Amino acid sequence: MPPLRPGFFAPRFWPTWLVLGMMRTVAQLPFGAQMRVGSALGRLLHRLPLAYVRIARRNIELCHPDLCDRDRERLLHGHCRSLGKGVCETAVTWWETDAKIKGLAEIVGMEHLQAAIAAGRGAIMIGGHFTTIEIATRILGTALPLNVIYRPPKNPVLARTMLKNFLRHGNPIAHDDIRAMIRALKRNEVVWYAPDQSYRNKGAAMVDFFGIPAATTTATSRLARISGAAVLTYFTERLPDDRGYRACIGPALCDFPGECPVKDAERFNRLLEAQIRRVPEQYLWTHRRFKGLSADYPEYYGRDSRRRAPVVDAGT
Repeated sequence: MPPLRPGFFAPRFWPTWLVLGMMRTVAQLPFGAQMRVGSALGRLLHRLPLAYVRIARRNIELCHPDLCDRDRERLLHGHCRSLGKGVCETAVTWWETDAKIKGLAEIVGMEHLQAAIAAGRGAIMIGGHFTTIEIATRILGTALPLNVIYRPPKNPVLARTMLKNFLRHGNPIAHDDIRAMIRALKRNEVVWYAPDQSYRNKGAAMVDFFGIPAATTTATSRLARISGAAVLTYFTERLPDDRGYRACIGPALCDFPGECPVKDAERFNRLLEAQIRRVPEQYLWTHRRFKGLSADYPEYYGRDSRRRAPVVDAGT
């Protein structure tokens, strides 16, 4: 844990402390009130001229060409409300008790994870960047010790707060620390991460996502091959009328990894797409997912194509 330095209280960090204070206040509210606050925040976001909203609108256009303009805008509005709820869920994740989290969630398929652990080679849980990503890791962490792969934000105050609260409920592993992931699996532990964002470093490949080739990591296959761990899907969805959450653990993927890492990535993308179609408003459409590995790749985002700092998340 990095020390709390005097520089963290410099004026440039005052807005961060203000936001953290507001989140801490939201965490004290009843769950229904938290979701109403999140929904109101989302409605505000939808009305603001933010780049992230434009990116979300473009991604929805690309991935859902079958929808009419009205339905796409309705989906975007629902997504913004889901984003606002996700902010409140982050506060819940960081500061709420295990008992409260357990009371909000149902975990389905725990027997699949127990079978993988019984095999003695650890388990790799792969999911996606949904707006429920923070609460999803906390829900699973209440059931068993969990290693969470995360990318720290550049803001040091936010990064310290995020790490501090991760350490209270699990073991965070930096997104590029492959050795730590393998050591955890060799100890027969569970490692969770979300491999569905744009990736253009070594090991990247062009893999279709909703029918559009996108730069994608193939690291899951490598990690599974080296460790011998089972690979399972883990998706969490917010229930209608804000009744809580359903966290679903799928059975271990058969014949995984296969002979081709790209085929493995395609296989996961099909599973991810099926979950997105279940709850499309809950997927994180604000990420510029469609990037290529060469200069001839189409430019899908126009003025929003410039490089941005990564969104705070619990996986990569």
